Amino acid sequence: MSDSQKIKLGDAIFNSIDDNDFLNVLYDNMLYNYAIMKLHLVGFREPRNVDVNAALRFADLLSKSTHETKADEHKMWAQEIVTILLELYPENEDVSYYAGSVLSSVGNFRGMENIDTPYKEANLQEKAYAAFCEEYLTVPAENSKKFFIPQKNIYDRLENPYFSYSAPTSMGKSFIMEMFIKDQVMKGAKLNFARIVPTKALINEVRKDTIDGLDRLLEEMNYSVVTAASDYSLEEDHNFILVMTPERLLYLLISKPEFKLDYIFIDEAHKLTGKNSRAPFYYKIVDMLAQQKPEMPHFIFASPNIPNPEVYLKLVTEAGKGTENALSSTFAPVSQFKFLISHESKSIRIFNDHTQDSIFVCKYANDNMSVVDFMNIMTQFDSEKPLVERKRNLAYFSGKDAAIKAALRYAEGKPDIDDDDLTELAKDIRDQVHGEYYLTQIIRKGVAYHIGYLPASIRQRIETLFKAGKITAMFCTSTLIEGVNLPADNLFITNYRSGRPPMSGVEFRNLIGRVGRIRFNLYGNVFFISDGKQVKEKEFVDRLKEPIPEQKLSIVQELKPKLKKHVVETFLSGSSKIEPYETKAGQKQSEEEYVMMRKFGLILLQDIMDDRDSLVRREFASYMPPGGEEIIRQKFEGQKDFIDSDINISADQTRRLAAAIRNGTKYPDVKDGKFNHGTVLNFLEELSRIFNWDKYESKTLGKRNAQGDHAKLSWYAVILAQWMEGHGLNYIMRQAIRYMSDHPDKFWLNDYTPSHFEGTPDHKNVVFADTLEVIENIILFSISNYFLRFSNMYKSIHGENSLDDNNWYEFVEYGTTNELTVFLQRNGFSREPANYIKDNPKYLVKTDEGWKLNRSLLKCSNNDARTEAEIIDKNRPGLFVDEEDPGTNI
Repeated sequence: MSDSQKIKLGDAIFNSIDDNDFLNVLYDNMLYNYAIMKLHLVGFREPRNVDVNAALRFADLLSKSTHETKADEHKMWAQEIVTILLELYPENEDVSYYAGSVLSSVGNFRGMENIDTPYKEANLQEKAYAAFCEEYLTVPAENSKKFFIPQKNIYDRLENPYFSYSAPTSMGKSFIMEMFIKDQVMKGAKLNFARIVPTKALINEVRKDTIDGLDRLLEEMNYSVVTAASDYSLEEDHNFILVMTPERLLYLLISKPEFKLDYIFIDEAHKLTGKNSRAPFYYKIVDMLAQQKPEMPHFIFASPNIPNPEVYLKLVTEAGKGTENALSSTFAPVSQFKFLISHESKSIRIFNDHTQDSIFVCKYANDNMSVVDFMNIMTQFDSEKPLVERKRNLAYFSGKDAAIKAALRYAEGKPDIDDDDLTELAKDIRDQVHGEYYLTQIIRKGVAYHIGYLPASIRQRIETLFKAGKITAMFCTSTLIEGVNLPADNLFITNYRSGRPPMSGVEFRNLIGRVGRIRFNLYGNVFFISDGKQVKEKEFVDRLKEPIPEQKLSIVQELKPKLKKHVVETFLSGSSKIEPYETKAGQKQSEEEYVMMRKFGLILLQDIMDDRDSLVRREFASYMPPGGEEIIRQKFEGQKDFIDSDINISADQTRRLAAAIRNGTKYPDVKDGKFNHGTVLNFLEELSRIFNWDKYESKTLGKRNAQGDHAKLSWYAVILAQWMEGHGLNYIMRQAIRYMSDHPDKFWLNDYTPSHFEGTPDHKNVVFADTLEVIENIILFSISNYFLRFSNMYKSIHGENSLDDNNWYEFVEYGTTNELTVFLQRNGFSREPANYIKDNPKYLVKTDEGWKLNRSLLKCSNNDARTEAEIIDKNRPGLFVDEEDPGTNI
């Protein structure tokens, strides 16, 4: 036999092990027994025969796989086998011993901490391997922690000029970033870092984790964690760790063009793919930073589950060099066991990832079984256990109304839990929002819903209590896909949509990965519940079977040739008004696609005018006629001053804005911090004309009713006025109810259903939810962005100090006209705790350097103020003075 015909024994074994009939039947039987145990069917269903010793030998063999492409898959299979056996045979010493051996072989040392195993390295080779791992996998910044081998492989490449990596959700991608930044800080590096998160909901979590992780290193090494361009820290001499959404970073780069970054970590980088109206912001900030002189920052892209992470490197001109700058790992340190609950067949099955088939477990007879009923089955014995031993359950819904209704049904009939933290949170929700807000009632039962528009402080406390095991059931929407880290034992998925559009393969796998967290356990259960009508079992099965396809950037795949041609033709005509694309049949494109197309178009126009090379410009090049770019430059030469990096605003809007301000348009004067509703509404109507909200904000700010009037602008003006006056949420909620009582015909049940307000608890809670959503998405995002643009243009025309006394952008940004409250927010407090401190002057000290905070605030009775003060004390310690320090109390 020639050398080329020889094959290694290991290759021979692992090439065929997937098709081993004995192993596959054995694993099927294990899954079946696991299912009847988890569904509390022991005694009602006869367990199948399992050869435990054979299963352990297979697990041991799989854990040592050297297969060229399937090694990670084999090692995860080994983990699954011992995880199931630990559940089925908790008293079996052989199982616990082999579990330790398997987890050691696959490098899952953190998993070993979760089990009680007598395993010790038996021979010299195993001892040498363990010693090697002990040293090699030790986290430099925290010697008590160990990396997984894939984590270590990624970590070692983060100093590359550009790098992109992909890994399962549970592998700890964020942990790698945190440890790299901490190690650089500990070494004394004087660098600026940015971590880009996909949503505002994640900013506070990442900020807190970053500050807690660095603790007093921040002060020792003169670093500051920053979440907004207005933070006071940016005016001081520090190095910085930015935690921002792409939109926030864009505005910081626009307002501070001299700001230099050394590292930018783009988390959840799959947002750069798919039909995503926010994707252009990622493209814009990457392009702006790639132009940074004298050298661009290190670009690190992190994404879940995708096979080709190198695709994101195309955004950086110098980085389009292929797979040598990318790494994709499929290893997951936890296992997810998947159940299919079908209302079509009235059956429950458990899915086998390795054979891609499902195993019948049982039938159920009740036609009306809901996700709540199945959650009750899974938790039926939990009430007898202490809180910390109860299972934590997440339920995913495609819409917020369905999530809230399910939370209420689940909480119905359950007793209040005697826990001080739950009682205090319920009281604070009542005081901050409203006594009739549904969340106030169910939180005492250990039940909550997690919606993006919840006030940040409340949302964060809910997450904290869920992690602590005091909230045991959480009902979530798409915020769960966006990277919120909640350690769940069971995840119930009721839909494969995110809102109305179907989830992409990446989003679907990302959602599944939210269950089972290595810090707490080795596995999690996922229940896919299909109603047979809107949600089909086959759709779930197809998504489980389909591998995640190679990703293509939004600008490449989703911006279709016809849309690129449409943008080019618009600019060739000399217009910057990009109209929605309309087919020959008169069918208009979706709002999401239109917004994405328009923003990419605005990037293209600036790149052409500045003659700047970028991926966006290159992608449009083949749709540009010969000499087309020169024609566009000539057409827009007179408008060049109106074309800039703010991709929310086009040149036509900017031109009208400048003309209006020169003709006398200004923020209305404010007397004694009070805003008249009619005055605010008239100003919004003026901005609607200037910015053409009827076209660009047709679903919200520019929405018109059948009579041709703006349908929602008056309602927005009510909330906006109260927000700028500094009123608390509770006051705004009470006024919202009063407004709807006085104008019952202006009530909408949802975005599509006008109704009549009747003052019922259901109607009031619709108003509460709508008001919170308006504050989060309209006031603090849309209107804030337009006011920022107005303020910047006004100052550029009338002088930098022209708005010192009447800048409505700042009034919106901070929710007040009070200088002290603004000061506190610019130092890191959120609005409600800032108001609390202002109203309790015993915590304020006036010194020669300005306002300071009495350190007694760290012991105050207000939970939010106390918690935030603890974080800010680490990040801005100079803001606090000891109780005995001299100063003048305010």
